[in-house]
Amino acid sequence: MPSRPTIARTIPALRRALEGLRARKASIALVPTMGALHDGHVSLVQLAKRRARKVVVSIFVNPTQFAPSEDFGSYPRTWKSDLARLTAEGVDLVWNPDVGTMYPDGFASRIITDGPATVGLEDRFRPHFFGGVATVVGKLFTQVRPDIAVFGEKDFQQLRVVTRMAADLDLGVKVIGSKTVRERDGLAMSSRNVYLTPEQRHAAPILFRTMKEAARRLRAGEDVHAAVGSAVETISAAGFSVDYFEIRHAETLAPITSLRDGPLRILVAAKIGTTRLIDNIAV
Repeated sequence: MPSRPTIARTIPALRRALEGLRARKASIALVPTMGALHDGHVSLVQLAKRRARKVVVSIFVNPTQFAPSEDFGSYPRTWKSDLARLTAEGVDLVWNPDVGTMYPDGFASRIITDGPATVGLEDRFRPHFFGGVATVVGKLFTQVRPDIAVFGEKDFQQLRVVTRMAADLDLGVKVIGSKTVRERDGLAMSSRNVYLTPEQRHAAPILFRTMKEAARRLRAGEDVHAAVGSAVETISAAGFSVDYFEIRHAETLAPITSLRDGPLRILVAAKIGTTRLIDNIAV
């Protein structure tokens, strides 16, 4: 039976635990999370274990990436079940700081993001978001100093932002993206799926089905604008309010006009009831 991972909640405790993990120059992988772990998170841990000898998982619900109107207070927090999952996966260390540890009195520094953080996707609807993400991830990278860090592709723009930041700031971390894990009906796994009513949960897989259909149409030669327009109509008819349905360059996230513009990614964000879902696929 796997032993429970070491739990660190203060910077000194984290440093002591990391010193032990680095014995014999063991490689370290970090999996940053906000908890409420599901099988998608487990897949990140499993990839981390394949890429490094020691695995650290952070659990911290980061207030700086939530706007006042968003769900910071109600975001699911499931510590006991999270710890059981991480124990079962043989995680070595859990970094579980509180807000005061991450943002002590007088905290006054932020990481400002550009490039993939300012392409008119999530940033258009959540202008606060990537500054909060970059700052907390930058802190996690400097606190843990991992060799690699694993992020899910479901948050595709976030993956691009973090990858760019790590390279730009010479943080010495290789950022690895892990494929989105889906329910059997195609819905991308997300901690926020617990907010969906049964009726909304039944409708939610339309996002994935519509992206797949748009990709098929593009590969068949259909005009980008026509494919996007049809997709928005389909998702809206299912009861969603669509924030965006975009086809972008997979590396830069720049707008494209045709399939010839390079590797493409379809990205969608839409709200059903009070729950906002995001997803993406490659074309």
